[in-house]
Amino acid sequence: MIFAPDTPPKGTLRDWVDHRAASGGTAFVFWDDPEGLDWKSLQAEARKIAMALTAQGLEKGESVAILQPNGREGVLAFYGAVYGGFRATMINLAAGQDAISYALEHSEAKVAIVHDSVRSLFEATRPGAMATMDVSVAVTDAKLHDVAPSDHALLMYTSGTTGRPKGVVHTQSSLLAGGWTTAIAHDLSPRDRALCVLPICHINGLCVTVIGALVSGGSVAMCPKFSVSGFWTQVSEMGATWFSVVPTIISHLLHAKGAPGAETMDRLRFGRSASSALAPDVQSAFEKRFKVPIIETMGLTETAAQILSNPLPPGIRKIGSPGIAYGNEVAILAPDLTECPCDTEGEIAVRGPNVMLEYLKNPDATNGTFADGWLRTGDLGKKDADGYLFVTGRLKELIIKGGENIAPREIDEALYSHGDVIEAAAFARPCKTYGERVEAAVRVRDGSRLTNDDLVDICVQKLGRFKAPDRIHFLPELPKGPSGKIQRLKLLAVT
Repeated sequence: MIFAPDTPPKGTLRDWVDHRAASGGTAFVFWDDPEGLDWKSLQAEARKIAMALTAQGLEKGESVAILQPNGREGVLAFYGAVYGGFRATMINLAAGQDAISYALEHSEAKVAIVHDSVRSLFEATRPGAMATMDVSVAVTDAKLHDVAPSDHALLMYTSGTTGRPKGVVHTQSSLLAGGWTTAIAHDLSPRDRALCVLPICHINGLCVTVIGALVSGGSVAMCPKFSVSGFWTQVSEMGATWFSVVPTIISHLLHAKGAPGAETMDRLRFGRSASSALAPDVQSAFEKRFKVPIIETMGLTETAAQILSNPLPPGIRKIGSPGIAYGNEVAILAPDLTECPCDTEGEIAVRGPNVMLEYLKNPDATNGTFADGWLRTGDLGKKDADGYLFVTGRLKELIIKGGENIAPREIDEALYSHGDVIEAAAFARPCKTYGERVEAAVRVRDGSRLTNDDLVDICVQKLGRFKAPDRIHFLPELPKGPSGKIQRLKLLAVT
């Protein structure tokens, strides 16, 4: 296995784990666990888990649900599933019970690898026939499935405009390509160590840091979650050379006390921003204060994370742009699917080895997303004469809060669950902290005593705190078009 900047990775995740084990070196260090993982130990543990899953009679490509926070057990659960040729189904623990129940049911996973800390959440959302898996039980006589690059490797659920999460399927090869696009854009090498504070149940944390290290031969410093007060201490003590975060984190760090020491500054090559647009003023202020270059990027769950990145210094970084394509093609398409001229707005589309295989059990959504070999993102943008892309808007109605996609319809349905609500529609309001925040407008029946707090509490219970609206606007009537459909995009102006 060779990391070649000009060629997508060949083989499977199992091949690459075996190669790293043979080469040696550290794979992971953990902030909350003194026992790290070298590649040889990771291989042995992943193989043991793969055998335990195989011994359960699971077929190649079947889903294995993984409900794990960041940490040693979560890393091994993921690698064990893909090493065995199964479809690692990463469950977002903050998604809310309805979404988790849907993902577990829709994935058709027969077994789940569940961390003790989320056992009650699993019990509240599990399908009746799903069993938990004790991966500590030693199994030595199970013959592992043969695994090919085209086999399923990952199932990750992402919000869509229809409200129901869509299950994005990646193959062994597209998942490796996702790590490769990061590695070539950021010139990663075995000397690098990524600080991982983003959850690996999201595509950014999983592909950028975890798979990026597998492909490049570097290592990962993993933290349970982001801590604004502990961030620079973690960068320092864990020996990180770069980090990947979202704009919200950059903003929090900018406005908090503390800064890296001189030794850390000498070692730290760059910080990486992804998942939503980074405000130019925030980026400039961060770099001025901390003397750490921030590389703005863009990626999707459907593309195994990164599609665009600004070059590393001394290359030209254009503030306000997520950069240029690395490892895939990114085009601006007109409605007739021809490429738009320079500086002309159109839909952002992607094709390359990192693009997903399909949406699981959803051929209509799959066919609607692909056109002439391009994956249509639903985002609007334009390219300048140097090939740098600028995002100008979205065709879809997704709310992007702190880099996370939130489907307005999910919130609509939660609000409609109360009998007093006659009309409901969620929408985005610009926010300096999160990029966008969630608000909603409702019309309630005459005489109703419903309050803002009542409806927010319903949304928290059904969807989780993160997706719940910050404010509910009570209106006599919501704006509608000729057909009677609520015009969501007009709500910002009337509230």
